[in-house]
Amino acid sequence: MPHRNYILTLSCEDRPGIVAAVSSHLFQSGANILESSQYDDPDENRFFMRITFAVAAEKGIAALETGLDALRQQYGMQVRLVPVDERPKVLILVSKFDHCLVDLLYRVRTGELDMDIAAIISNHPREAFDQFDLRDIPFHYLPVTAATKPAQEAEVARLFRETGAELAILARYMQVLSDELAESFAGRCINIHHSFLPGFKGAKPYHQAHERGVKLIGATAHYVTGDLDEGPIIEQDVERISHADTPDGLVAKGRDIERRVLSRAVALHLSGRVLLNGTRTVVFRD
Repeated sequence: MPHRNYILTLSCEDRPGIVAAVSSHLFQSGANILESSQYDDPDENRFFMRITFAVAAEKGIAALETGLDALRQQYGMQVRLVPVDERPKVLILVSKFDHCLVDLLYRVRTGELDMDIAAIISNHPREAFDQFDLRDIPFHYLPVTAATKPAQEAEVARLFRETGAELAILARYMQVLSDELAESFAGRCINIHHSFLPGFKGAKPYHQAHERGVKLIGATAHYVTGDLDEGPIIEQDVERISHADTPDGLVAKGRDIERRVLSRAVALHLSGRVLLNGTRTVVFRD
């Protein structure tokens, strides 16, 4: 009998009986639990859970969803249920630096990232990316200035809605989103940026780091909020460097860290392994 696999994620105020209630409902609905992870946050008194399960395709999912809705109301849960085989649509926003875009394209084409790229948006013309095979991915050139920023962002929001995208990826998109757009993308927009100890902002951060003799560089992927580069963190990585590294060498190493951290963050999000917990995240790794 053919089965279909689903991912169930939920969060709510912590209280006894949640695991038993959810697992019992799945059992009674004919579902077979394949993987289960849970976390109790004692500081916030919040409970988080991620379950993958299989259910006979002929049974459908309607009755199971009805029972989940009852549990949602009983426990005040935030619940999300998606089929494992459903490829989410994403928008990729990119500026001049293209290394993260190229890496995402490669991982999609090799099957490492299970998503459909609904469109690429850039504040640079398509000709700037002619060296890459974008195939038939829709490309939208949306230049932006201080005067045109509201209209440009309105077009970004429209494309997000009309393409049915579930996630926006800022693949080194060097424009600061307005508070309004960031809020509309809450929990659905991932950004990547360098991470330095100490931090360096502004132009040429790797050159600034070289001047200060930094011994550790890294990158952080996070959900976008109105606070620049301070959203809930999904993934990070670092690499040691030395006095022998040149500014150009730091840039090259930084690109490599940025693209691998971004791809891991996107993969974690797509597989339902990231749950928002206020200004933090709960990440259930496989």
